[in-house]
Amino acid sequence: MSIPNDLRYTEEHEWARVEGTSATVGITHHAQEALGDIVFVDLPEVGRQIKKGEAIGAVESVKAVSDLFSPLSGKVVAVNTELTNLPDAVNKEPYGAGWMVKVELSAPAEVDQLLSADAYQGLLAKEAK
Repeated sequence: MSIPNDLRYTEEHEWARVEGTSATVGITHHAQEALGDIVFVDLPEVGRQIKKGEAIGAVESVKAVSDLFSPLSGKVVAVNTELTNLPDAVNKEPYGAGWMVKVELSAPAEVDQLLSADAYQGLLAKEAK
């Protein structure tokens, strides 16, 4: 399973690619694999202020509907509208074309509270037991 080292992770299986004062957010390979074939993605409006840990959307698969939680606080500055027509991009490229939102961070220090790739790998190992 792929766990890119340049990303930060949440215990709810979201990832954040932080670049300066903004972050791109999506769900992890583990999350999309657990959900199965994704058929619909509900994302927040551009301009919405979000808080770390807040449900900001949902991912629907043939198995279940799962909330999308924001790993960081800030303002939504972009959403991946391609997922409207191609929700399976989340399955195919969860760390690439399957990104979900871009956030302008209001509390950049929150990044330090997210898991490193090694810590996320440890979480997955613990969950697998």
